[in-house]
Amino acid sequence: MVNNKTSSSNQDADNRSASEYGLIDPSRRVLDGHTKPCEECGAVDWQLDHSRGEIVCNSCGLVVEENVIDPGAEWTNRDKSEDRSRVGQPLTYTLADKGLNTSIDVRDLNTGSAGRHGISSQARREWRRRRVIDERSKTRKSRERNLVKANQMIRDRSDLPKSLQEETARLYRRLSGEGFVTGRSIAGVAAACTYLVAREENLPRQIPEISESYNITEKELSRLIRQVSRKLNLHKITSPNEYFDKFISDLQLPPNIFTQVNHLWSKIQPHEDIWQGKKPMGVAAALIYKAASESGTSRTQSDICKVANVSEVTLRGLLRIFDGLLSQLGEASKQ
Repeated sequence: MVNNKTSSSNQDADNRSASEYGLIDPSRRVLDGHTKPCEECGAVDWQLDHSRGEIVCNSCGLVVEENVIDPGAEWTNRDKSEDRSRVGQPLTYTLADKGLNTSIDVRDLNTGSAGRHGISSQARREWRRRRVIDERSKTRKSRERNLVKANQMIRDRSDLPKSLQEETARLYRRLSGEGFVTGRSIAGVAAACTYLVAREENLPRQIPEISESYNITEKELSRLIRQVSRKLNLHKITSPNEYFDKFISDLQLPPNIFTQVNHLWSKIQPHEDIWQGKKPMGVAAALIYKAASESGTSRTQSDICKVANVSEVTLRGLLRIFDGLLSQLGEASKQ
């Protein structure tokens, strides 16, 4: 026991004396693959920066490795919930199963892709059969088949951004769950949801445009829009200025027309008894026609009515009303 204590005390003394002469560095830090001294300063003091993915020397700051792979768990919160799942894409309402089911991609069964994966022609036929059985097993219920068809229409025909397609599909799913779709046209309800979502986000979408895209009549779409808006309490009055950008772009007018149209609209907007109750597309078309005529870049009434989906009689009637109002305002300003 005495010999052991003596040997350990002697070793500690040797370590202290060695550290005093710089033979042993108590701050020596090494990493996997980085145990040699730094080429710049000679220190062995490596540190891994997890946020940047870099290995640097603490003494001189030399970066010796970049884009280091983080072996830790990559926790991601995809659907703003407490579940920190590491696999799968975010939930989406544009799919009937919200993207939770695993599907066999038809692109993997094509001749080129299957050949790269080493799948023979016989195995490819078998996998096609399994894919059909798998797709049919997911839509055994009528409500699921209804959602599949409606979501496909929304993705293909709505012409909305991805985020608004999600909102449209969510509204349709809600209506389907409450039994509103039963006895009504799938395309009609999907088109009504598309129109209401676009209106809530101030996107210029006209009823004739959406009815043509979903292959339904304007009368049926207007009726379903009223019913769905009452059901979901989505009541909003569309303002004519929401159509200025679209109509000016479709008519290929110069950008300075937008300033003139806004100037005319600022004069007419306070007089709500003049323009409220009239088609907002017609009001926008009349203001654009008047501004284009005054700036020397006029367009025919036929061209503007074709873009705005209003009749020439409606356009001329609104022009007479606005001309009378503007003349009264001009006389009042002179007095």
